[in-house]
Amino acid sequence: MSRFWKCSAVAFLALVTWAPVASARGIFLGSPGYLGGFYGPGRWYGPWAGQVYYPGPPVGKVQIVTKHKGDSIYVDGGLAGRTGQLKKFPLRAGAHTIELRNSSGHTFYQERITVIPGKKLKIHTDYPGQP
Repeated sequence: MSRFWKCSAVAFLALVTWAPVASARGIFLGSPGYLGGFYGPGRWYGPWAGQVYYPGPPVGKVQIVTKHKGDSIYVDGGLAGRTGQLKKFPLRAGAHTIELRNSSGHTFYQERITVIPGKKLKIHTDYPGQP
């Protein structure tokens, strides 16, 4: 009789251990091309069941308008690109320092900007005294 209870206890523990794993994911019956789903016991089962999407950080767009091409664009001290190639780019919301440097490394334009999420900020950098 004790052998029966031992086997029953092992089977019960295996079932209890396996049940959370089996219930963690919904059942999907369909081919990979099937985009629908079905209602099962108390919830929706389908290809998107249980997926949660988190939004990324709030960003705004920065556009640099200039006639000069090939100058380096620095954002917060790091190289972002060159004028003429990098026309507009996304930037996290908040305060940033924009610098433009010519080919010799001289900073000819520097401005502290505030980026607003979802908005585009145009920066006109044409400076007097340069061709």
